[in-house]
Amino acid sequence: MSCSDVSYSEGTAGARLTPFVECFWWMVTSAEGAHTVPPDGCVDIVYSREMGLRAVGAMTVRQDFRLTQQSRIIGLRFRPGMARMALGLPVDRLTDLSVPLEDLWGKRARELSSRIGQAEALEFWTAALIAGLDLNGCNVTPTGRAIRHMAACHGNLDLDRMACESNLSPRQFRRRCLAESGLISKRLCRILRFRYAQRLSGERLNWPGIAATAGYFDQSHLIRDFREFMGQPPMSVLSNTASAILP
Repeated sequence: MSCSDVSYSEGTAGARLTPFVECFWWMVTSAEGAHTVPPDGCVDIVYSREMGLRAVGAMTVRQDFRLTQQSRIIGLRFRPGMARMALGLPVDRLTDLSVPLEDLWGKRARELSSRIGQAEALEFWTAALIAGLDLNGCNVTPTGRAIRHMAACHGNLDLDRMACESNLSPRQFRRRCLAESGLISKRLCRILRFRYAQRLSGERLNWPGIAATAGYFDQSHLIRDFREFMGQPPMSVLSNTASAILP
């Protein structure tokens, strides 16, 4: 799927949801094909008429999604570590999976899917999805605050010190990070750093410069992460950027 086959846009979710939601997004395709999504440390709720409402868990490696011609898809992307309160379960149960939201919310998901499906405009779909979140009275947990700091640092921090500052042992912190983000803390840090490197690739830096800025030991360290997370070296991935959402 080439860039001319995909239109992708993002928007903010409003002040009420900002502590929990990174963005909402929508995508329209003009051709059938595979759509590659790199791991980003986030959990999404997505909707299209073809697949209905689904929860997409945090990814440990890239995932390829098959899209039909003239697909219209909307999504709401939670910040790392912030999906558990909305979804109502430890999100490590969703890691590397895409499941019907009805399996998690039951009748509530069926009613929300029906409201969204009654309209044609993507803007209405998005508004209905945002309105369907129940986060009233929810507060960010201490582990969630730690994960938020991890994201702000692009994964470049001392995890044992972070656990101590959260009044947890390293083992307790790893377990809670897994339940709230879907990833063990060390892998989440690696993915957050990898995500930052992808963003930097659009700023005309050379590869040694990207590696150094993103916090890698050297360029070969960066290349190893690209191969592990994407199955390809950086230049192969970025020459095919049109087929990937780079969050």
